[in-house]
Amino acid sequence: MAAASRATDTTETLEALAASREILVTCGSGGVGKTTTAAAIAAMAAVHLGGNVLVVTVDPARRLATAMGIERFGNAETPIPAEAFAAAGVEPRGQLSAAMLDTKASWDDLVTRHAPDAATRDAILGNPLYANISGRFVQSHDYIAMERLYDIHSSGRYDLIVVDTPPTRNAIDFLAAPERMADFFSSRLLRWLTAPYQSRVFAVASKPFMNVADRILGSQFLADIAEFFMLFQTMHDGFVERARAVQSLLSDRRTSFVVVSTLEAAPVAETTYFIDALAADQLHLGAIVLNKVFPAYLRSTNATHAARALTEDADQLAPALAEVTGGLDATAADVARVLREVADRFLDFQVVAKREAELRRDLADHADVLASVPYLSDDIGDLGGLLEMGDHIWR
Repeated sequence: MAAASRATDTTETLEALAASREILVTCGSGGVGKTTTAAAIAAMAAVHLGGNVLVVTVDPARRLATAMGIERFGNAETPIPAEAFAAAGVEPRGQLSAAMLDTKASWDDLVTRHAPDAATRDAILGNPLYANISGRFVQSHDYIAMERLYDIHSSGRYDLIVVDTPPTRNAIDFLAAPERMADFFSSRLLRWLTAPYQSRVFAVASKPFMNVADRILGSQFLADIAEFFMLFQTMHDGFVERARAVQSLLSDRRTSFVVVSTLEAAPVAETTYFIDALAADQLHLGAIVLNKVFPAYLRSTNATHAARALTEDADQLAPALAEVTGGLDATAADVARVLREVADRFLDFQVVAKREAELRRDLADHADVLASVPYLSDDIGDLGGLLEMGDHIWR
């Protein structure tokens, strides 16, 4: 990337973090703006840093397409049209693309890549259980997301990849998926499923059970299962090697994690949980982005004095304000009640804002960068909105 500085050991802004990394993995609980934050970071990087930037979501939500000005996107990386940036009033230094994980297409690519020969590849893809099992067993969506990330990064096509993960506790599964898949290929369950078809001795010993299973499930069903897993075992070495490579990439200094949260109790608890999990796995927490943060003026001492004065002097201020309301027939007593209510609510919000400030100070100790986004007046529905959000967190 044009402004990259990969030797940087510490960063103080999200811009510096993005410039010094090749992968940013955004994580967080549901409903905190994680997908939008990932898209905003990628858009800002394309505009300000240059190079080729990709945002890829493994969350099934399709909100990114609308916000980025494209009708739809899937497994293939789709460039964001120049018209979308022009409509936002900016000219990017680089190219932004987006992709959303297509589990089935990614599994097909994986089988094609790891199968030892064309015959094995065709046998797996043609197995009656392949489509069903590959979409459900051992959290294959999480595993294939890691495969896809590694594949895209290894291609060298992008200077920065921003990954939007599933909600936090699922994101832990996302990170552990390669190791779990490798473990599965060596598991007792897999040996039990395939042994009757590989060993004549075992087949005789298990015949009573297999006879019962045949009557319940059907012999063809059992044979299809066994064939499927025996074929998959031929790719064992490739899976294990890739799992190790993925884990190495995640722990490399080229990769950092961005935890997204609000300052409500439940998301903060999830954030703390994930921070601890990253530390336990020795993965780098580069930034914490806090969405929907109360504005700083709520903590102003002068604002506190003004609110208290408004409460105390409501009766004196009300007559003049009642005259301003004119034809609304509001009495001085009505206006006084409104003034006191507004002032009291302001002081209530101020208490929350001060608690948020304490939480921010606590969280700041855990990451190189702590960025905050205030409540925005409009929902983000286009690239301009993403860049507006990005302006709050970038520098």
